[in-house]
Amino acid sequence: MKRVNLLGIPVDLATMSETVDIIDSRIAARMSTQHAVVNVAKLVSAQSDLSLAEAIRNCDIVNIDGMGVVWGARLLGYEVPERVTGIDLFERLLEVSARRGYPVFFLGATSEVLERAVERCRARYRNLDIAGFHHGYFWDDERAVVEKIKASGARLLFVAITSPKKENFINAWRRELGVDFVMGVGGTFDVISGKIRRAPAWMQKSGLEWLFRAVQEPGRMGKRYLVTNSAFLCLLAKARFSLRRG
Repeated sequence: MKRVNLLGIPVDLATMSETVDIIDSRIAARMSTQHAVVNVAKLVSAQSDLSLAEAIRNCDIVNIDGMGVVWGARLLGYEVPERVTGIDLFERLLEVSARRGYPVFFLGATSEVLERAVERCRARYRNLDIAGFHHGYFWDDERAVVEKIKASGARLLFVAITSPKKENFINAWRRELGVDFVMGVGGTFDVISGKIRRAPAWMQKSGLEWLFRAVQEPGRMGKRYLVTNSAFLCLLAKARFSLRRG
């Protein structure tokens, strides 16, 4: 995969299939792999949040999640083949894990949402070994959760916690988790459990998935998207101007 610098953050220009194959080969070889996806909000936050930026830079694989980032990168001259969404990569890796016999661990969301997501994943991926799971409200004793993950024998860890908490948690504890692969999956468990709906395919392809999410959660997501999308456009304009001057 080709890695480039996008607004100060490293990203890999890769397809979904390439990403899955590389992750599969690294897990099989017992290579420690830290993964992240970047969307508009995360790229904007990383401009001022140095801990988040460091956590992303420490990742072995960084995929572009979100059509806004795809279009922005292409505007700056990068040949982005496609976006690699976190939820789709999560599902592809569960398929690989079920086929290869890799045990997985789910971390994040509320207990109710998490249990429903686990139930649905077990029903969908019959041979999937879910070695353990734990809700996302454990900040008073992070080490106990880390020890639980390590003792489970999981090879893959999926962390469904909001940014930048999940990136900072993964970056801080990576070497003590005992897993081969760890990935932040944001609100994936909310979607898998049925708590929220995912945008139709046409909205995903049109770059309107953010609007669908904002309509479902206007209080929490509406302001966030308005602010981050505006900031991202400003960052792109500055980067584009610098390129033209250069």
